[in-house]
Amino acid sequence: MANDFEYLKYLAQGYDRELVLRDLMEEFGDDVWNFAFFLTRRSHVADDISQDVFLAAFTGMYAFRGDCSVKSWLLTITRNKSLHYLQGAFFRKVTLTDRFISTGSSPAAEQVVFDRNDTRDLWDLVMTLPRKYREVLILDYHYGLKMIEIAKLLHVSVGTIKSRLNRAKKKMNALVTYNKEEV
Repeated sequence: MANDFEYLKYLAQGYDRELVLRDLMEEFGDDVWNFAFFLTRRSHVADDISQDVFLAAFTGMYAFRGDCSVKSWLLTITRNKSLHYLQGAFFRKVTLTDRFISTGSSPAAEQVVFDRNDTRDLWDLVMTLPRKYREVLILDYHYGLKMIEIAKLLHVSVGTIKSRLNRAKKKMNALVTYNKEEV
């Protein structure tokens, strides 16, 4: 569906931006909220940032040139607004909510509980990583962005992204191994 937004780079003044905004919010709203939460670790802040992101997209819609995907454009706005919040705010560590737990079709109740616990434990470990590692993991694995898109979004080279991703994987491997040994 992301390719369906190719028309954005051809929008002219007078086009119904509210309709486009509604489509963007339906398609990318969860991605924007989740990324804001991953960066800020606060759900109420992610709510505010999501609103700000879509307001910025609404006002800047005619300026979108298509140099990147629409998802990458929105996640860049999300990152910038989240970092702005983090630079000026004091925030506490929070735990992840069930909002991030995906539910399958109809597995056994015990399996659902085990899967939720495993997923929560894994996300808790991801959230302990430094932001620069957490960002690349989330953008690569969760959002499926290409290395070059991640590099543009974070304003670093592709080599830096590869290095950070490699280090993030090693840190996650060490954390998972350490936590398994404790159990």
